[in-house]
Amino acid sequence: MPISPMDEYLAHQTSETFDHVATSDRNFYDRFYFNCHPSSDELFLITGLGQYPNLGVTDAFVSVSHGTSHYVVRASRELGSDRLDTSVGPLRVEIVEGLMQLRVICEPNEWGVAFDMVFTGTVPAIEEPKTYRRQYGRVMSDVSRFAQVGVWEGSLEVAGQTYSVTPDAWKGARDRSWGVRPVGEAEAPGIRAKDFMQGTHGFFHQWLPMQFDDFVIKVQFDELFDGTRTQEESVKVHNLGTDAPDEHMGRPDIDITYIPGTREIERAVLTLTKPGGETRTITSTPLRTLYLKAGTGYQPHEGWGHGYYQGPLKVEGMEFDVSTPEARAEWSGLNETLARFDLDTGEVGYGLHENMVVGTYLPHGFDSFDAVAPS
Repeated sequence: MPISPMDEYLAHQTSETFDHVATSDRNFYDRFYFNCHPSSDELFLITGLGQYPNLGVTDAFVSVSHGTSHYVVRASRELGSDRLDTSVGPLRVEIVEGLMQLRVICEPNEWGVAFDMVFTGTVPAIEEPKTYRRQYGRVMSDVSRFAQVGVWEGSLEVAGQTYSVTPDAWKGARDRSWGVRPVGEAEAPGIRAKDFMQGTHGFFHQWLPMQFDDFVIKVQFDELFDGTRTQEESVKVHNLGTDAPDEHMGRPDIDITYIPGTREIERAVLTLTKPGGETRTITSTPLRTLYLKAGTGYQPHEGWGHGYYQGPLKVEGMEFDVSTPEARAEWSGLNETLARFDLDTGEVGYGLHENMVVGTYLPHGFDSFDAVAPS
């Protein structure tokens, strides 16, 4: 177990060196995620970088939804022992100020996507409720996470166009998560196949960091195939520099109108209900969707997935056509939808409406794995 630069810090949590984590679970991961948009439907950029200490791999990606295409650059390498090295091929993340400012870079490359941008938080980092789930005795998810909205500054090149990224318009969200969730090459499902055979495998996920001028309303909730809720959060956090306390917004529920023949959102109305009965409603209007299934590693693609071993170093670029409903259907799944948010008190915001409905989800009439909204 070689020592590394991290071992210099007075931050050890176990008797091991920092290149070893406390669990030997193969599914342990540690990940950055960022999104960026110009507060319009012109483009949507998502980038991320993860380490998988028990798989010996680190990988990164960027995907830009621009025009009718997704432009993807992805890279993977052997992790080694220096976990302070947050670079993979042309992609890297630099921490300028913890919990406040980070720099993300994609060096110029043959695939025409490049950027050098700094994210600065406009609200404090928000710690999310811990995610913990067992299935048939095994821990499938044990994750800590925090999230933050902010502004971007720097430069971006994609599809032959160059953008000056300025904080007056370019906004977005980031998260940091670490712990256990399925990563790496798939294992045999064993008894977990029972849920598929019985039609009880399903997952409904909503994650919305809604960025308004003076505050963020952050909502997330997860449900099982029958609508059983396993996780929820609903909080309003004001911008840094104000004295207003955080405000818990109550139980989140959502009414979704799906695009016929799909599971994609056409329009959604979110209702937040406080224990005393007071409600707030927010209308989510999609502007552009980036499909994380298309080449980013969140779902396997051509032998590439988060934590998949690709050798000492591998870098790839590709373009995905999403110009037709048929093309989009191939990649729909974990959908990162850039949306406009209209609050019932008049404020207008922008941000991510992350949404996923996989397998069976009875509350919305998806009674089989391949069911879609009626035409």
